[in-house]
This record gives sequence, C-alpha cells and structure tokens, in this order.
Amino acid sequence: MTNKKEEFKVSGEDIIEKIKEVIKDGNARRIIIKNEDGESVAEFPLTVGAVGALIAPILAAVGAIAALLTKCTIVVEKK
Repeated sequence: MTNKKEEFKVSGEDIIEKIKEVIKDGNARRIIIKNEDGESVAEFPLTVGAVGALIAPILAAVGAIAALLTKCTIVVEKK
C-alpha cells in the first residue's frame, strides 16, 4: 500500500494554522516540514486518534520552527 503525499508551501506565520487544519482532517500519517532548500527540518508521525494533549507538543515544536523559517513546505503523508 502506498501513501499519498501532498505538499503545501506556506510562510512561517501560517504554518501552525496549516498543521492544525491537516490534523483536523484526520487522515494524515506523517507531517514533514522542509526549509526553502527542500531539506527536511522536522518530521512528526501522527497516530490514529491523536488529539488534544498529544497534539500540543507537536504544535509547540512547530511554533519554534516557524520562528526560524520565513518560507517552508509542509509535506503530508496520508493513508
């Protein structure tokens, strides 16, 4: 079974909202954040049913990354 991938180009200030949107959709298995050069900066595996307190550390890490990046690409691996 192959995973479908989607890529979204966002600015650092919009990254948290996009991640929240992807998590809310509920069918993402992994989120990868890449810098402008296409290098992977962070990867977050998502488990089925990951909500609430489990998502808070991910969003905190994404917030720290967003402070460092002006533009990035979010790669979402879906089931």
